[in-house]
Amino acid sequence: MEFFSTKKGLFTLGIIAGLGAALLAFLGNPKNMAFCIACFIRDTAGAMHFHSAEVVQYVRPEVIGIIVGAFVISLLTREYRSTAGSSPALRFFLGVIMMVCALVFLGCPLRMVLRMSAGDISSYVGLVGFVAGIATGAFFLKKGFSLGRAYTAKKESGYALPIVVAVIFALFLAVPSLFAFSEKGPGNIHAPVIASIAVGILIGFIAQKSRMCFAGSVRDIILLKDFRLISVIGGIFLVMLIYNIATSNFAFVAYGPIAHAQTLWNILSMYGVGFAAVLLGGCPLRQLVLAGTGSSDAAITVLGMFVGAALAHNFKLAAGAAAVADAAKGIEASAGGPGINGQIFVVVSIIVLFVIAAVGLKKADK
Repeated sequence: MEFFSTKKGLFTLGIIAGLGAALLAFLGNPKNMAFCIACFIRDTAGAMHFHSAEVVQYVRPEVIGIIVGAFVISLLTREYRSTAGSSPALRFFLGVIMMVCALVFLGCPLRMVLRMSAGDISSYVGLVGFVAGIATGAFFLKKGFSLGRAYTAKKESGYALPIVVAVIFALFLAVPSLFAFSEKGPGNIHAPVIASIAVGILIGFIAQKSRMCFAGSVRDIILLKDFRLISVIGGIFLVMLIYNIATSNFAFVAYGPIAHAQTLWNILSMYGVGFAAVLLGGCPLRQLVLAGTGSSDAAITVLGMFVGAALAHNFKLAAGAAAVADAAKGIEASAGGPGINGQIFVVVSIIVLFVIAAVGLKKADK
């Protein structure tokens, strides 16, 4: 097992995760969105009637699989630790911010990498903001930022979220009428349920064992000059690059499917995602995994992400996708991007992130 803590081992795990993502893309998940934590939480929130955007409503088994997979593997390897008490209220709001900013970009860091592997130039633009946000968060970490210590809690506390999502999945299978389902749009495009839950569990296993984190990999490079964690991301990127080339899905374009061409807001939104992820100690994927392995603080963050997804669509904060003119279908050309509500939210969120980071420094100084 020591092999999987080396660069080669982590790269191997990344390849396996990439194969899982490629399989989901092949079996029917939306193009340019084989696996996206933010988008899948948004779809699941819509299916649970948290928002009424009809084109993004579907219970995504992948999200459930990640949490359950991380939970099971942590129990089997005796790495499960039930903890709580590290600024839960702040973590909730940071989860909201991270989610809304991701939906302004139209994707989480995982989807950003998958878009990059398809030649989507707007995703490379988002990467600039993401790295800058991580660098800002790393600066505050070096200065002593902390959300406070987490304390050992009753082990049953950490069971709550895995059990809840397992129940939601059971209800999804047994009583689908409880949920809303998109009849068109991204929410109506998905791989078979069995494949989705299986790959989700696989990713949960891999992400727990490898400590996979898109923000953490860049943070480690900046702070420690440690390139091991980026090896996992490299494996995913390589597999998806090969898949996209093999399926003629690779092309350097200004923006791909379900993306937008607003450069400033691609940068600023992902800046917010990167900054928030460092303050939280992990990207959206990492939060799901931590929640599955016993962290009640991460579970609170995940709840914040669900609320953020609802807010993004109930208050028109999420960006719209760019569109190419098609007279036959009555579609006008559009660069997409966020409306004024989303733009204001991103700017205010970045200010709030600086405030939280500064307050964290003051607490550390004491």
